[in-house]
Amino acid sequence: MEHPKYKIALIVGAGEGLSASLARLLSAQGIRVALAARKIEKLGALCSETGAKAYACNATEPDEVERLFGLVEREIGTPDLVVYNASGRSRGPFVELVPADVAQAIAVSAYGGFLVAQQAAKRMLPNKHGAILFTGASASVKGYAQSAPFAMGKFALRGLAQSLARELSPQGIHIAHFVIDGGIRSAARTEPADKPDSMLDPDAIAQSYWSVLQQPRSAWSWELELRPWVEKF
Repeated sequence: MEHPKYKIALIVGAGEGLSASLARLLSAQGIRVALAARKIEKLGALCSETGAKAYACNATEPDEVERLFGLVEREIGTPDLVVYNASGRSRGPFVELVPADVAQAIAVSAYGGFLVAQQAAKRMLPNKHGAILFTGASASVKGYAQSAPFAMGKFALRGLAQSLARELSPQGIHIAHFVIDGGIRSAARTEPADKPDSMLDPDAIAQSYWSVLQQPRSAWSWELELRPWVEKF
């Protein structure tokens, strides 16, 4: 069976890590890329490198998400590949957490994913084609001490992905959730010299996303766990 062809990708919650690796990989595959973030000043160099176009958007605001999709449609085209990378955190002892901060963390990690996926699905369903990918974390499947808001948000995002996979996969839309179980390597965060490959390489993560996108629909994955070879789980 011929692999699905994607033409336009929208990455929400874009930054310098995994999103940048995805943008480079997708653009190298001939896919036009749109990047969305609350602050887009940091995306200038990546846009110049990949030909991507950046859009300012707060993913927790329904009107802004709807406007984002409208702008991308008019200026680039209708996205048939959407990646939700945004996350919100609020750390600290449980009894000291500020309710407003917790609500915001959950909104970014989960509610924003719902808003983005809903706008994406509305556009993909008529063509019975598309893919919506969600970036999870260790906290998607295990809650850590003093990190309840992150776990709540990531558990909710995973539940959203699982529900959408059951509802939308039969209609031609590939839904996938990625459990990134470990630290991601970056310029500011590298592994010790005596522990090579003990952190996730963002380029390697991006390649796994691409591999899932190439799956024939007779053998789709809805979830994939990724961790370094030395990571305990």
